[in-house]
Amino acid sequence: MSEGSRTSLGAEYFRTVYADKDDPFMLDSKWYERRKYALTMASLPKPQYRRALEPGCSIGVLTEQLAIRCDHVVSTDVVHSALDSARRRVGDTAAVEFALWSLSDDWSTLPTPEATFDLVVISEVGYYLDADDLSSAMTRVVEHLEAEGTLVAAHWRHDVDDYPISGDRVHEIIAATPGLALLSRYLDEDVRIEVFVASDSPAVSVASTDGLDVR
Repeated sequence: MSEGSRTSLGAEYFRTVYADKDDPFMLDSKWYERRKYALTMASLPKPQYRRALEPGCSIGVLTEQLAIRCDHVVSTDVVHSALDSARRRVGDTAAVEFALWSLSDDWSTLPTPEATFDLVVISEVGYYLDADDLSSAMTRVVEHLEAEGTLVAAHWRHDVDDYPISGDRVHEIIAATPGLALLSRYLDEDVRIEVFVASDSPAVSVASTDGLDVR
């Protein structure tokens, strides 16, 4: 099927995926996933963030790592059982707030809809939306991204029949979103990881921020 003939995947699709397996995407067992998460976390230009948004947290493997680097994380999913698994993983911590929500949902249904974020993590969820829905969702993301905020996106590059668009197409749409500027990119045969900053942010040099001489 062509990209234009496939529409966004709804909550029922994911409820079916999780019906018989606690970890259907094998996030907790595959080296690909552990490596991807390590690359994602290492790509973040700041050592600590104030408030992060993680749509599509699944069972909370990345959530657990974000909680170390963020004062507060809002992690969401559309499947109750996935959220329950994520809660068990991170334990009793005030740093993480879970919500039944997806990237295409109305932002007014988030626990604190007026909140802004200095980190937004779009990890392996962009291709669940069709191109138009993702473009609209990214516009709303930018509206909630703080002036010097970071957006990191990470996606599988191989084709998946069920998904409306490819991982590379996801990143093209994100890059075309007004208000974002590309900071860094990692690319291999399997995964694409890109870090964006608000386009009006000052130039970001991790080394100079860390006090190193970059003359």
